[in-house]
Amino acid sequence: MLENKTGMIFGVANQRSIAWACAQACAERGARLAFTYQGERLKENVEKLTANLDGSLVVPCDVTNQADVDAAFQSVGKEFGKLDFLIHSIAFAPKEALEGEFVMTTREAFQTALDISAFSLTQLALAALPLMTDGGSIVSMSYYGAEKVVPNYNVMGVAKAALESSTRYLAEDLGKHNIRVNAISAGPLNTLSARGVKGMGAMLKHIAANAPMRRNVEAREVGNTALFLVSDLSSAITGETIYVDCGFNIIGIQRHFDET
Repeated sequence: MLENKTGMIFGVANQRSIAWACAQACAERGARLAFTYQGERLKENVEKLTANLDGSLVVPCDVTNQADVDAAFQSVGKEFGKLDFLIHSIAFAPKEALEGEFVMTTREAFQTALDISAFSLTQLALAALPLMTDGGSIVSMSYYGAEKVVPNYNVMGVAKAALESSTRYLAEDLGKHNIRVNAISAGPLNTLSARGVKGMGAMLKHIAANAPMRRNVEAREVGNTALFLVSDLSSAITGETIYVDCGFNIIGIQRHFDET
């Protein structure tokens, strides 16, 4: 499905990362992948995970540093020659902004969350454009908190809303280059970044009790959706936010935890 295709994955931190699930799904279908890491603390993790992927490339990239972004894409261009897809799985907000009331969000926390979690998609799309000479696909990771209020998600919900809106504007801009841009709104997973949101355990229980499928989504299911979106099977899909959450987003009035 992805033989002779090259992709770039942003956001792998460890084996539980959504980005890693996406990478595994794509690698199993023949893609050659480049991975980025932010800081030396994560370098070892990424190198260990990717050690058995033939032809993979690992490069540093801090999206808050434009020189880092430029250097990462230069390395990919030199090694791969072109780029067929990019998966953006980057999000960050200060921990204190992910609890309590949204109204208490500081200017610094707001700017940090929007810069890293949302603007970086546009930043990376622009950098990828010269390498997507045969067209391509860009996929990012969103969450239901972009559309509805989720306790403690706060400024990250606002950032994800900006991410989803950016997806639509980028889809319009890049469509003439045969580049598709879509977002996946995944149900919550027990990832490193998700654990920064206060009350995540209770949220997982609530969704498992109320989603139509009566369970939480698995990382591999998100990875398989990303595989679909970067493959030719989704060649007419762009500007969309696709929910992969066991149907939780369709529910209005929800059941109580203790319903039998």
